[in-house]
Amino acid sequence: MANDRRPDLTKRIRGAWEGFRNLREGAAQNPGGVLLGAPPTGPMTFAEPTADERGRGAYEPYVSPPFRLAAAWSWRSLVIAIALGALFWLMSTVSLVLMPALIALLLAALLTPIHAFLVRHRWPRALSAGVVFVGFLVLVVGTIALVGQQIVAGFGELSGQVIAGFVTISDWLNSNPFGIDSSVISGYIDEGLAQGIAYLEQNASNLVGGAAGAVSSVGTFATGLLLTLFTAFFFLYDGRRMFTWAVRLMPKPARAKTEGAALRGWQTLVQYVRVQIIVAGVDAIGIGLGALLLGIPLAIPLTVLVFLASFVPIVGAVATGIIAVVVALVSQGFVSALIMLGVVLVVQQIEGNVLQPFIMGKAVSVHPLAVVLAVAAGAFLFGIMGALFAVPVIAVANTIVRFLAGDDMFAEQKEKDRPDDDQPPRYDPEAADRRGRTAVPAGAGASVPEQEAHTTPGSARATFADESTQARSARSGADDGATAEAHAAGEHGPASGRGTAGGRAAADEPRSADHSSARHGADQGDAPEDDADGESDHGYGRR
Repeated sequence: MANDRRPDLTKRIRGAWEGFRNLREGAAQNPGGVLLGAPPTGPMTFAEPTADERGRGAYEPYVSPPFRLAAAWSWRSLVIAIALGALFWLMSTVSLVLMPALIALLLAALLTPIHAFLVRHRWPRALSAGVVFVGFLVLVVGTIALVGQQIVAGFGELSGQVIAGFVTISDWLNSNPFGIDSSVISGYIDEGLAQGIAYLEQNASNLVGGAAGAVSSVGTFATGLLLTLFTAFFFLYDGRRMFTWAVRLMPKPARAKTEGAALRGWQTLVQYVRVQIIVAGVDAIGIGLGALLLGIPLAIPLTVLVFLASFVPIVGAVATGIIAVVVALVSQGFVSALIMLGVVLVVQQIEGNVLQPFIMGKAVSVHPLAVVLAVAAGAFLFGIMGALFAVPVIAVANTIVRFLAGDDMFAEQKEKDRPDDDQPPRYDPEAADRRGRTAVPAGAGASVPEQEAHTTPGSARATFADESTQARSARSGADDGATAEAHAAGEHGPASGRGTAGGRAAADEPRSADHSSARHGADQGDAPEDDADGESDHGYGRR
């Protein structure tokens, strides 16, 4: 038994000795390390430790993740702030051109539904735009003439009532209702008159310069008015072509999203203008009727003023209501002023509790607090024009951002397969089948984001629109070819019953091929040429 165990013990001792010798030889060749196994045949190299192995703190100070996140947000926010500052500076520099263009855009949004209605009833676009624009100008000029006539006719009556009102107030103050000596009040009045006369004498040159500046401002206003009317007409007549040109400036992968966002932003602007007209009309009618029933002079000019000022939400109607109360106080006394104040408060309650939440909120989906803050910020930055455009800007921006984030505000609305000028495009398979569509685009019948997910970049119009002009021309040519071959087959006689059928088959083959190629080209985003009347046949509205 002992002899059997001796070879195993010898092998173990020999193996331990060889391992120890290898370790010594490896240590001699590589003093900085320990080598296990066979000795190396050449010089050994060691790779640099990775970042995870050595730790970030070995080469740079440790920064906690919240601080790194805050630093990343900080420099990006700084860049955005600089870009916004540059944008505001540019807008203020070109405000003489920008403001007329923005006002023209609002006018186009106001008149587009009427223009689209006439176009749907077979009116030429140029004639429809001209009639709508001229009608709008006639309405505005007529309103201005009516207001001017009312001001001229009622100025004498108003001046007499104002004088009588001041006499009444003066007599009331002379009765010393507050226990103040009348001589003290007379002293304050005389001192105020003396200071006013001294100010006029000292600033006579400034007043002359102000008059010259007023003349220059009148010229600037006239230029801006002409530019506004000119731009509004071309927005109304050729806005679709301008929109197509702007979309084609974008890269092809971004055209579908850009088109969808822009169309929905435009629809939001149109709805905002419609709703704002309703709100302004309710305010003007309510306050105007109150002024007429109380017999307040200049009731019609006050009504027009309330209507125009109501386009600045919340603030405009309040300011004009105060003016109406002051006119009632000066012309007819405290009782009429209190009644007029009650009328203004009732109108404001109707606007704030009924019109704003149910009509304006549904149209633009903007919280009233956001409306107030936007109006205040716009007035602070750009004056009255900023207050006018603050709400439509944030409404359009809200719609565009929500659409790009995947929340389409118009997804639940029932829209037509071929939309009007003021409707975002959606695909309606039933309407397409009624027109005889032979192929359904990818993503048809789904929501708008799903449609765009299945749409080749730059082919949104081909996906949403009717079949292309190229496909229809190819089909017409194929039908002509089929007729010609059928006549040829009839002249030569039906050979084995294949004459007419063979002609039809030969005609159907190029027709299907041409139709498929045409639809393939449309699906690849090839923009068709405009029709003879300047209209594109793809997805931008009903001709």
